Amino acid sequence: MNGKHITMAPTSPFSEEAIHLMAELSKTLKDITGSGGRNSFDPNDVCKDRAMFVIARDESGMPVGCGAFRPMDERTAEVKRMYAKVKGVGAGNQILSYLECQAREMGYQVFRLETRKVNETAISFYLRNGYQIIPNYGHYENRTESVCFEKKISI
Repeated sequence: MNGKHITMAPTSPFSEEAIHLMAELSKTLKDITGSGGRNSFDPNDVCKDRAMFVIARDESGMPVGCGAFRPMDERTAEVKRMYAKVKGVGAGNQILSYLECQAREMGYQVFRLETRKVNETAISFYLRNGYQIIPNYGHYENRTESVCFEKKISI
């Protein structure tokens, strides 16, 4: 699979492919962190205005990853359910870049997200993509296992 042949399409998080990808992500997260992350994601949150769920596909049309964002306030959106099936081919970078672009077009200025401190691969991924560690926000505030990130996405 070559990263430059990946396409994105907004999709319902309730579609069969979306449910399958998110189940794979939850299993992967459970193996890494001990939690599948399902409790911090409501699919309905990415079906609202100024929100989005996308599936990435390779050149043969097979799903290779997903990602989403939901509004936090007028200027800030939260990244959710970021997943690339195969690591190291650029799918994650392309999904995140696509989400940032779509959010910017919707008027957002900032992206935020949370991951677990033990998920070193995710932490290095977000740092490489220009995200900075910030104080934990929302229901992550007093969770010592969490690390939160932020990136200004407006130009």
